[in-house]
Amino acid sequence: MKLRKFQKVCEIIEANDRKSSRLIPILQAVQEEYRYLPEEILTFIATALDISPAKVFGVATFYSHFTLKPKGKYIVRICDGTACHVKGSIKLLDALLAKLKLTAEVNTTSDMMFTVETVSCLGACGLAPAVVINDKVYGQMTPEKVVTVIDGIIEEEKHANTRA
Repeated sequence: MKLRKFQKVCEIIEANDRKSSRLIPILQAVQEEYRYLPEEILTFIATALDISPAKVFGVATFYSHFTLKPKGKYIVRICDGTACHVKGSIKLLDALLAKLKLTAEVNTTSDMMFTVETVSCLGACGLAPAVVINDKVYGQMTPEKVVTVIDGIIEEEKHANTRA
């Protein structure tokens, strides 16, 4: 683990006054920074807050918002609630998994660009089937449309990398 990672965690802990009662906001900030909660950082947080590692891991694994596995830069959430399921959300999932060469077990691309997840509901039933990529909602999707959106992101990333 690079020292730099611990420096940022220290800043997050300090910004939360080193209070164990602020564990959830601390974990949220750490996950926002690193896109997941690395085990060694959870142990560090426990030590810094003078609480047991079991408590930190318990909170991190209890809430579905937290993840202990690295996620991609773009998190693609496919709704599989009733309305979306009936309107073909599984076909969207199949198209994305094929496009990104992923499986249900391996849902993050090796370049850490995309993570594909299914969720029970996005609260966008009127847009069924719906997909959210990071914070942007895409409604009335088809397998072709969702692949086109992913292709667009891939192109944007290529152009961003050539300018950098």
